[in-house]
Amino acid sequence: MNTNNKNNIIWHNHLVNKILRENHHRHTSIVLWFTGLSGSGKSTIAGHLEKILYKNNISTYLLDGDNIRHGLCSDLDFTEIDRKENIRRVGEVAKLMIDAGLVVLTALISPYQKDRNIVRNIIGDKNFLEIFVDTPLDVCKKRDSKHLYKKNKLGLLANFTGIDAMYEIPRKPDIYIDGTLSIESIVKSMIEELKNKNIFSF
Repeated sequence: MNTNNKNNIIWHNHLVNKILRENHHRHTSIVLWFTGLSGSGKSTIAGHLEKILYKNNISTYLLDGDNIRHGLCSDLDFTEIDRKENIRRVGEVAKLMIDAGLVVLTALISPYQKDRNIVRNIIGDKNFLEIFVDTPLDVCKKRDSKHLYKKNKLGLLANFTGIDAMYEIPRKPDIYIDGTLSIESIVKSMIEELKNKNIFSF
């Protein structure tokens, strides 16, 4: 008897596909993957960008790292293995949202290049933009809105990225952001860059 259920799983092709959904939304679907240290400004930038896209009739969804860990990834810790699985799960969810015709913004530290590459492969290169929010560590520490750097310094938080856990800077990000600039200037330049890449036309 064959007890391997994977052999009995067959992909079902729907009558309504990605192309039809994109046509319905009147824009292409894509993942905008924001990566950077804690406090770099990923979530804030992604949130302000999403607001502008929404006002311009772009169908969006923002997957924030902390929010994801309240539900989908609540069983995961911050070990290297669990971080890898966290990123994989978010990548699979983003892939479904791409198929739904949405513009997906993700804001996750996603510290390892190999894991970001895996997500790119899951989603497909043409539907994935890696966005590096480059903010100096000392600036991130000063912001520290979640008090995570303070907790790490007090010995209350281990495996903290950028301090006692590694962060691998993106080798060739699709979009580079200077995280020390104002939110307004960052979002404005991002909109222009996305338009130049023919992602949006509004």
